[in-house]
Amino acid sequence: MSSFLLIVDGNSLAYRAFHAMSHLRTSTGIPTGAVFGFTSMLLKLLHEKKPAYLAVCFDKSRINFRHSRYAAYKANRRETPEELRPQFPLIKEVLDAMNITILEKDNYEADDLIGTVARLATAQDIPCLILTGDQDTLQLVSPLVRVLLTKKGISRLEEYTEEKVAQKFGCLPPYLPDYKGLAGDSADNIPGVPGIGDKTAVNLLKTYGNLEEILRRLDELPPRLAGKLAEHASAARLYRDLARIDCQVPLTMNIASLKWTGWQGERLLAVFQKLEFRSLTNQINNLAPNRQKQKEQTMPQPAAVQNNNNMEKAGTDFRPATLLTESNLEQTVSMMKRAGEIALAFTGGKEAARQSLALDAGEECFLLDLSPAAIPAEKLALLLRDLFAPGISYICHDAKTLAWLLYRYQVQPPDPAFDTSIAAYLLNPGSGPRGLGELAMEYLQATLPPPDPDSLPEHARCVRRLRPVLDDALDRTDMRELYYSVELPLVRILAEMEMAGIAVDKKQLQIMSDELEERLQQISTEIYRLAGEPFNINSPKQLGQILFEKLGLPVIKRTKTGYSTDAEVLEELSAVHPLVGLVLQHRQLAKLKSTYCDGLATLIDPQSGLIHTTLHQNVTATGRLSSSDPNLQNIPIRLPEGRRIRRVFRPPTPGYILLTADYSQIELRVLAHLAQDPLLKEAFLANQDIHTRTAAEVFGVPLEQVTPEMRNRAKAVNFGIVYGISDFGLARDLKISRGEARRYIDSYFARYPGVKKFMEQSVALAREQGYVTTLLNRRRYIPDVNSKNFAVRSAGERAAMNTPVQGSAADIIKLAMVRLSRELKKAGLKARLLLQVHDELILEALPEEVPALGPLLRYCMEQALPLSVPLRVDMKQGPNWYEMEKI
Repeated sequence: MSSFLLIVDGNSLAYRAFHAMSHLRTSTGIPTGAVFGFTSMLLKLLHEKKPAYLAVCFDKSRINFRHSRYAAYKANRRETPEELRPQFPLIKEVLDAMNITILEKDNYEADDLIGTVARLATAQDIPCLILTGDQDTLQLVSPLVRVLLTKKGISRLEEYTEEKVAQKFGCLPPYLPDYKGLAGDSADNIPGVPGIGDKTAVNLLKTYGNLEEILRRLDELPPRLAGKLAEHASAARLYRDLARIDCQVPLTMNIASLKWTGWQGERLLAVFQKLEFRSLTNQINNLAPNRQKQKEQTMPQPAAVQNNNNMEKAGTDFRPATLLTESNLEQTVSMMKRAGEIALAFTGGKEAARQSLALDAGEECFLLDLSPAAIPAEKLALLLRDLFAPGISYICHDAKTLAWLLYRYQVQPPDPAFDTSIAAYLLNPGSGPRGLGELAMEYLQATLPPPDPDSLPEHARCVRRLRPVLDDALDRTDMRELYYSVELPLVRILAEMEMAGIAVDKKQLQIMSDELEERLQQISTEIYRLAGEPFNINSPKQLGQILFEKLGLPVIKRTKTGYSTDAEVLEELSAVHPLVGLVLQHRQLAKLKSTYCDGLATLIDPQSGLIHTTLHQNVTATGRLSSSDPNLQNIPIRLPEGRRIRRVFRPPTPGYILLTADYSQIELRVLAHLAQDPLLKEAFLANQDIHTRTAAEVFGVPLEQVTPEMRNRAKAVNFGIVYGISDFGLARDLKISRGEARRYIDSYFARYPGVKKFMEQSVALAREQGYVTTLLNRRRYIPDVNSKNFAVRSAGERAAMNTPVQGSAADIIKLAMVRLSRELKKAGLKARLLLQVHDELILEALPEEVPALGPLLRYCMEQALPLSVPLRVDMKQGPNWYEMEKI
């Protein structure tokens, strides 16, 4: 484009940025992800496109002129997230410092302002480029107007011309509202014509061009379709009009006023410093205040940003990647040894068919095609063994997946020297797993293309550049020791556990499936008898009609579609009518059958004959590991049938047995250590049963007079306290009154004042600094503790109380796994770690190794991290995970 106008959909881009970077906050806990993502994306676009004119349009309010015609317009939209709302003024503050015009007007949407500004510009033959995540603006596309649509997050964009719109939707841009008048738009709560979906709408528009022409020629359509359109013609016109952008908004501005002359350096620097945007601050640090007027289409951008945007290392003449073959392998390995540390990037995971590998050695980058067509599998395996021989350090993003890639070629994966995915997780645990592209945007303000063989060298360069940035951040947050001593060594251990797998008894699975099916039939029959008629037990609507209309049970809560029949509602009603308890039982057994008895068989690897669960190291905010495909940490072992599911899991190696080691009440022991409460510590130091001891304290009776019921209630209080339980939650769990539950909690804190003080201090610390830490200094940011919303704030307070305890327990078992892995190799034992489930480790071992393995396992776990109270481990052995005997 020549001299052109860039129009940004402020609301759309802010929402996209918020969801892509919702974890980002200042050191005081102020959320800034939307501001950072918005600003980074805008800077990149300004550099690449160099517009002469600029405007950013925002919605002024949720209500606009369309609501007067259709009250349900966008009624399904959720409220603006509480953490996003205060970021809009910050975004506008950034825009103001950048001298960018902001447009918003009562009774109109941002789309209407965008359309009006585009109309005014094109009337003067000024081309327009619209940046948005909203497909509604595609109707504005014309010979002079193009739309840049965000595809995923804020890093990938797709440009739309008239031709591309027509190809995708089957009609020219001005008739896209006609498409919505027919097919509807769930995002805007526009229903469309009943029975007409996307495909039918596209076909109609391809044939007739627009809605009015379709309605004029109903006689040419099949009778059923014509009847629907005739019946809903007026509604279709209304829906079309709602979807149509108003390009005639009365604005008191002209295009000349949108001329952009560059930002104000000092003001922008001050805003970035306030928001703690260090990387963006570095980019504008050398800019003089009130930079001189730029030439038309020129963006004031320092060299640092230009280097970031094309992923080049400053001052480095990076040559194109060299294709790695057998002929240049020896030379490549020598170069890598000289370089010392190699940055890796790869395509393909466990199952991907097309896999490639890029190796950045600093002075040169190499690309290796792992497909059988490029290099025969036998030669490729030898080549990979040479590349990953000892003596070279590797850094990459997601080293566990790399280990799986190498495992497929029988190559021993190296210990990573650095894994950017794990480092980023430690720095922002609430964000979960993040791709390399997201990290490039956040830490380098660079945009990566999607991973493919051509772009892999850029990805490898990105990994290399991220390493020092993330390393420095780990230093600043005091998590270097946690990263290098626990999390990084754990990557290889988890990979080995996944690869080892676990055997499943398919015959036993089928037997249990048949038994559960029979039991479900019996329960269904009894449910139908109590209901007086058969119905679909799995249908919330039909179940609601039986419970609340036919049986007249009290309605606890409603959903948008009717009565709520979720687990919480059914638990509350289970004491009212026996049918409810049977429905709960039916749900639990049906899930057991579908998820485990039937589902496990489909997850057996056809090559190994084993199940290889995926162990996630960077998912939970507390640091706990999780698993999926299958989720072995979620087997409902409180049910007898759930416990029996464990019978199907066996050692993967013939002749071996399973050995389990389970921490005894580790979270309560960690709580005793953190709180330094004398009575709580005394109970563990005296090796007393903590639930009996708590019952004696809470109920004021001698230890010998504690009944089983008292102990069960004390157990609920003990574990409930760890999770910051309320009197309401405890009353629900124990099926007692809230008053009685409150007395239990008050009595507990009266007897254990150190625990109460510790929890109050944890919440106060979270409010003051925005985060809490574990014993190994793992951080969890909890901005919700300062929320004005009671429910959100209460959840944040519970997280602040629980995270130091649960996170420290996670640290301890991870430490134990790292130590055990090292000691098993040192002792020359053949035993292997297979699974980690909550506070339990599961190994396979030769029976004759158990006498030596048992004490070693106990030592590694109980001495993982010395506390002021002892850690205790319960150990069992057996042929499967169910039939276990204590040792």
